[in-house]
Amino acid sequence: MPHPKIGNLAPAFTLQDQDGKTVKLQDFRGQNVLVYFYPKAMTPGCTVQACGLRDEKAELKKLNTVVLAISPDPVARLKKFAERDGLNFTLLSDEDHAVADKYGVWDLKKFMGREFMGIVRTSFLINAEGRLVHIMDKVKTKTHHDDVLALIRAGL
Repeated sequence: MPHPKIGNLAPAFTLQDQDGKTVKLQDFRGQNVLVYFYPKAMTPGCTVQACGLRDEKAELKKLNTVVLAISPDPVARLKKFAERDGLNFTLLSDEDHAVADKYGVWDLKKFMGREFMGIVRTSFLINAEGRLVHIMDKVKTKTHHDDVLALIRAGL
């Protein structure tokens, strides 16, 4: 499935966070939202990416931006990830990958000669009106936070 189109309203979703609370994308209208999809909690690349965003929380707040991180992990694993690494943003569980499908990030992957379906690491910037303004499909885990801040500063 292709990515949603830039300029359109971002596809709506409702998921459970790391504390088992219901979170809806529409709850964040009036703020910029970084929705980023990552393959698996507590793996090296995903941890580097999450910690980079964690460390930029104050700067993101100044830029009226919240972070919603989505993976196919169950709520309990997300809670462990948040606690282990002191993550200060919302982690969302998409176990049936329905939201990943809507955003076009559930796809065939290859790793060590094996093919399987999974999350393709991708980030979506959504403006305060709920419109998709940028898609980052070549995400580098080590610089993701800097890349996101640069895009927001350049003007959503």
